Amino acid sequence: MSNAFAQPSAPVLHIAGGVATITLNRPAQRNKLENGDLTALLAHFAQVDADASVRVLVLTANTAGHPKPVFCAGYDIGGFDQPGHGSTFFEQVPDTLASLRPVTICALNGSVYGGATDVVLACDLRIGLQGIEWRMPATALGLHYYPSGLQRYVSRFGVNGAKRAFLTARPFSAEQLQAMGLFEAVSSVADWQTTQDALVQDILALAPLAVQETKRSISEIVQGDYNEARLRSRGEVTSQSADFAEGRAAFAERRKPVFTGR
Repeated sequence: MSNAFAQPSAPVLHIAGGVATITLNRPAQRNKLENGDLTALLAHFAQVDADASVRVLVLTANTAGHPKPVFCAGYDIGGFDQPGHGSTFFEQVPDTLASLRPVTICALNGSVYGGATDVVLACDLRIGLQGIEWRMPATALGLHYYPSGLQRYVSRFGVNGAKRAFLTARPFSAEQLQAMGLFEAVSSVADWQTTQDALVQDILALAPLAVQETKRSISEIVQGDYNEARLRSRGEVTSQSADFAEGRAAFAERRKPVFTGR
């Protein structure tokens, strides 16, 4: 474990080689999110989004010392009583994460509970660790969940899965989540880093402009904001790009393309 994680702290941001990694870093508290952690996450998201060199964001957790790893035990509900906080403040985190420019990956290396499940859903792609569980206890606590979180659940889990999550509060296993199509892969501890690195490298190999514009279009469609003219305009931009010319040349020459994002 790096010295950056020697002491518990707000989430830690590291940027290198076009990849930003944000690590939740309160393992002794099962990475429960305090209001200060939410503020730090929002600041990290802003920094990542403004850094044009970043093409992939990986969200993961420090699970050192956990007999059964926990990615995040959810939002510290004691924070509800702090002025200006509570669920309305919390939902800014997944909402902002869902709108980021880079491709976002949740490397879900432990079980996840409560509001943290929506943070996972806000990522574009997910890999999961074998043996973890997922539970949404909102109704068991007497809470109606916030609108954008419900929308993400229905979008990612489907109606039946969302109803099971909220109307039974029963946990999901990694295998159940995989059967629902939530994960790109479910990995063992031994293969975890290799699985994560392979997904990141596959994304980095794609044309940056095409990925960025396609992500924007897919997000708009999911939100019910389908605008054919806008989508066709993005298609025109990419079809006239240097990256598309390079992609065609590389295909014809049977080599790997070298994209520049232009």
